[in-house]
Amino acid sequence: MIRGVLFDMDGVLADSEQYICKAAIMMFAEYGLTVKPIDFKPFVGTGENRYIGGVAEKYGLEVDIMKVKARTYEIYKSIIRGNLKPLPGAVRMVNRCRNMGLMLALATSADTVKMEANLLEIGIPPSTFNAIITGLDVENKKPAPDIYIKAAEKIGLHPEECLVVEDAVSGIKAAKSAGCKCLAVTTSFDRALLYEADWICESLEKIPGEALTW
Repeated sequence: MIRGVLFDMDGVLADSEQYICKAAIMMFAEYGLTVKPIDFKPFVGTGENRYIGGVAEKYGLEVDIMKVKARTYEIYKSIIRGNLKPLPGAVRMVNRCRNMGLMLALATSADTVKMEANLLEIGIPPSTFNAIITGLDVENKKPAPDIYIKAAEKIGLHPEECLVVEDAVSGIKAAKSAGCKCLAVTTSFDRALLYEADWICESLEKIPGEALTW
C-alpha cells in the first residue's frame, strides 16, 4: 500500500532543464568552448557534477568541477529569477498527496544551492516535504538506487511503500532498482524511453488514478 511519495525536482516540479543547460553553455563559452544542448542530454538527471563534467570530458576540457559548477550556478540563479515556473499540476499534486496523509520527500540529484533556488522560484517551501535529499547526500548518483533508498528511509518507510515521480531515464532506473513504484512524466524524454516506469503521463495534471491508490 502506498504510504509515501518521493519527488524528483528538475523536470517534475519545475522545467529547469533549459535554464541549467543555458547556464552551462554560457559557462563553457567563458572557457572558449562552444557546446550544444544535445551534448547534455545523456547526463540529464545524473547531477550537476556529471551533467557538466560529462560534457567537459566529451570535448577534452580539463576543469575544476567545483569551480565551474559554482560559476554555472551563479549564471543559473540570475536567469531563472522571475522566469522559472512550476510545471502544470505540480503544486496541485504535492498538495493532494499531503491531503491524503502521504509522507513526502524531495529527492533530487541537484546540489542544495540549485534545489533552494528552484523551490523559491516555483513557490513550494522546503517545509512542504518531510525530508529533502540532494545530490550532496549520496555518493552514488542516479541510476544507482541510493537516493531513493535514503529518501524512503528519511521518511520512515520502506522503498516498496513509496511512489517515485520522475522524468529521466536514469531516475526511473534508480527508482525501480530501489524497489519503488514509479510514475514518469514525459517532460524530458519520449514516452518510448520511459518504458520501465509503472505509469506514464504527459503532465501531473493528468496522472493515472491508480498511481496514488495502490
